[in-house]
Amino acid sequence: PSQFSEDNGGGPHHPVEMVSWHRVQDFLGKLQTHWPGCQPGLPTEAEWEYACRAGTATPFWFGPTITTEQANFDGNFPYADAAKGEFRERTVPGKALPANGWGLYQMHGNVWEWCADPLVDYTADPATDPGLAEALAPSGGELARVLRGGGWIYSARRARSALRLHGAPVWRNSYSG
Repeated sequence: PSQFSEDNGGGPHHPVEMVSWHRVQDFLGKLQTHWPGCQPGLPTEAEWEYACRAGTATPFWFGPTITTEQANFDGNFPYADAAKGEFRERTVPGKALPANGWGLYQMHGNVWEWCADPLVDYTADPATDPGLAEALAPSGGELARVLRGGGWIYSARRARSALRLHGAPVWRNSYSG
């Protein structure tokens, strides 16, 4: 379903975008039917951020700032005092830019990544299962879902490890997947 298919400057190594949270859930269900016993799923917000940071405590796993040589974002809008960089105007292949310390690629920028969690407010209290908010959803209503990582069309600030975006589970576009 990707906008950036091989016919449009993309290819098989580009991230899948133009998929809603619901479509991802359908795909994960199909994986499970093909591999019984496999329990695929999206990461929780906490799991995603932990993986993105790869043991660091800075805004980006690279450190206090980021460049377009490290992540795919709109380089016209750098972070902090960084210089302007390239605006590619599309996704890039998964291994086109450096992996973090744990070998994970494109955790910052490229596409916003769906997480398993519904959007809930952070509080000072510890939370062990934010998914419990599902039970609090209005009858027949759907809670917004969290996305992490930033996208190729957004500023560097939006690619920070801790930044959250949310969208309706039916939402889909060329900068999330």
